[in-house]
Amino acid sequence: MFMIMLVLDDSDHLDAILEAWAGLGVSGVTIIESSGMHRRKLKHIPMRYLYGGKAVEECGNLTLIVIVKNEPLIRQCLKAVEEIVGDLNQPNTGVFAAWPLTLTKGIPQE
Repeated sequence: MFMIMLVLDDSDHLDAILEAWAGLGVSGVTIIESSGMHRRKLKHIPMRYLYGGKAVEECGNLTLIVIVKNEPLIRQCLKAVEEIVGDLNQPNTGVFAAWPLTLTKGIPQE
């Protein structure tokens, strides 16, 4: 089993990524609203405020975490992400990381 973490810079891509991952058989993705040190330094942290009488939310990043069964699936997930957001080595796209898990519990074993 492996853990994937994706820090997504543009939340407009979220649904497309979730749909692509579901097409690969990935489920159980946890989505966390997040903000990084760069935004903190710029004071662009997520906040709620009123604008014209309507509540508007300034958005930071979204961090997606999910457990997958093997390394080929990690590579498929990465490919799907980059087909949607572009090359992750480019600025303002995101960060993708994966690592092996030595212990899992509560994850269905197929």
